[in-house]
Amino acid sequence: MLILDAHLDLAMNAIEWNRDLSRPLAEIRARERGMTDRPDRERATVSFDELRRGRIGVVVATQIARWVKPSNPLPGWHSPEQAWAMTQAQLAWYREMERRGELRAITSRAGLDAHLAEWERTPDPLAARLPIGYVRSLEGADSIVTPDHLERAWETGLRAVGPAHYGPGTYAQGTDATGGIGEAGRVLLRHMERLGLILDATHLCDDSFREALDNFGGRVWASHSNCRALVPHNRQFADAQIRELASRGAVIGVALDAWMLVPGWQRGVTTPEAAGVTLATVVDHIDHICQVTGSARHVGIGSDLDGAFGREQTAADLQSIADLARIPEILRARGYSDDDVAAIAHGNFVRFLREALPA
Repeated sequence: MLILDAHLDLAMNAIEWNRDLSRPLAEIRARERGMTDRPDRERATVSFDELRRGRIGVVVATQIARWVKPSNPLPGWHSPEQAWAMTQAQLAWYREMERRGELRAITSRAGLDAHLAEWERTPDPLAARLPIGYVRSLEGADSIVTPDHLERAWETGLRAVGPAHYGPGTYAQGTDATGGIGEAGRVLLRHMERLGLILDATHLCDDSFREALDNFGGRVWASHSNCRALVPHNRQFADAQIRELASRGAVIGVALDAWMLVPGWQRGVTTPEAAGVTLATVVDHIDHICQVTGSARHVGIGSDLDGAFGREQTAADLQSIADLARIPEILRARGYSDDDVAAIAHGNFVRFLREALPA
């Protein structure tokens, strides 16, 4: 079954982690042997071939570069212009992967439908070396220096923006922060709505979530978020927020970062095996969203795999991103119909994109 993954930091892995995603996953891991600069070295799960092997034919792929002011203790760039430049380096990598035939930019409904048709008629995407379709999203908007920069990003194919990431931001407040979007955030949302950009509600703190939805009339999704009822933390959505997103026609992509899947996770201490985190735990969050919204129309997969974590902090029974293909089996075992399984695996996000992308 075709899988759509609504959140992958592909360019971050290529440019900042120095991973050549065109190589086999075993080779990517081997080249990192002995490296200790990041906790996920030797534990990567994503490569282009693993995406093809799992029939993950469409992804939402990010650009990400945080600007941090002197008072912000988080790592990041020291000016918005530097952050913008990093996103442009990431864009250059995406373009090179398009040139090589590894990726295909999806910026319109027609492009999406043509790409899906090719994947649907090809029995073995890995053998055929099919390009993986990607919709480009900006995670955290601090790199948008001016509205003109947003316009330029749209013209080059950007189709979704998450105004916040972790901590305080220029346009909204993110995970572990508090406060609203302010005038700068309202201006950003007006320009996003004018251009037809999708608002990604992921990472917005509760105050900014409320103000963003009140000030934005366009399409909204949440690319990679889980359920606060199962894991109590401000990074997750409360049931009322899940219902509100559903009322706006949103789809929520469930993430595979283990600390978002089970309560009490301690980074660098807890292991997936000890915590009992499996792909079935991922389905617990999917099922909770279905129960809260009353249908299977508002949930999908937004794995965030290799988003600064690897096998040490995801489902114990996941060896690579190709194992996302096992989620439909678990859903069927829990009584989900074939139609609902297909909707969760890809159909909900495909429907959303067909409605949100320009013709």
